[in-house]
Amino acid sequence: MTKLIKIFVLSLAALQFIAASAQPRGYSISPVNAESVVSEAYVRSCVETLCDDTMEGRATGTAGSQKAARYLDAEFRSIGLEPISGAYMHGFGDVFRPGRNVMGYLPGSGQGFVIVMAHYDGLGVVGGRIYPGADSNASGVAALLQLAKMAVRMNQVGYSFGKGILFVAVDAKEKNLAGSAELWSRLALGRLGLRTSDLSMVINIDQLGSTQSPLTKGNPDYLIMLTEGGRHMGTLESASKVRNIRMELAGDYYGSRDFTTLFYRKISDQKVFLENGVDCVMFTSGITMLNNKPGDNPDSLDYPVLMKRIRLIFYFLFKIL
Repeated sequence: MTKLIKIFVLSLAALQFIAASAQPRGYSISPVNAESVVSEAYVRSCVETLCDDTMEGRATGTAGSQKAARYLDAEFRSIGLEPISGAYMHGFGDVFRPGRNVMGYLPGSGQGFVIVMAHYDGLGVVGGRIYPGADSNASGVAALLQLAKMAVRMNQVGYSFGKGILFVAVDAKEKNLAGSAELWSRLALGRLGLRTSDLSMVINIDQLGSTQSPLTKGNPDYLIMLTEGGRHMGTLESASKVRNIRMELAGDYYGSRDFTTLFYRKISDQKVFLENGVDCVMFTSGITMLNNKPGDNPDSLDYPVLMKRIRLIFYFLFKIL
């Protein structure tokens, strides 16, 4: 009987050795695993929900804005992100026009973190008409939520990013960038449990869903990435090869130095982070004739191209982490 046990143990050890030898060296979990949760229907639903008439254009401090914040709070919970300092929703401002940043965290395996953000506020109701703000910026927020689902999915299949990811739906962009300023202030004061010294990059998504202002006439497959001096363009090009996502890429705003400076340094939510020396990237599909107009509605977006852009941004995120 003892002899049989020894034979069994030796045989088991041999099988384990063979199995270990068969596993390829340098094996890693592919980011393609995240594609299982990619859904155009989900992204469209996010845009339509944020643009519903009951959201009243999501102007900061309104009942519609509060409803949008509650929706985002519920989505972050459902996706599986962790709350920050015990909450997803973080209010700021006064009682008359309160703002609400909504955020959730995905821890990494090492020190440091990046921020992925998109503003969800809009112009609201102007002259009795609702400005739904589909491209500006429900499209960016829908992308934010889809990216969060993809990142969490990677955790579920056993992959851990080297750095944490703080996903933030920012309020009050249309109120002098008050939401992003508040986000930086709370980080600097240590009120979010994260240190600014550990923040390596901010990725801001602002207007991502249109193909009405292409880089080259007739080519809807394009993406603009604004960075400091064209940094990270090589990484974006490399990311596009992961799944052969063919897109025309630009590192400036339609070749204009003045407009590139305007959108990168002055009127977008990464401004306060740039002023404090943080490396920032902004993704956009550019301003169109429908932006800041009542016609900026969900049906005006190009969802198949939006999904390509989301995938490309995710693969870029995967590479920098």
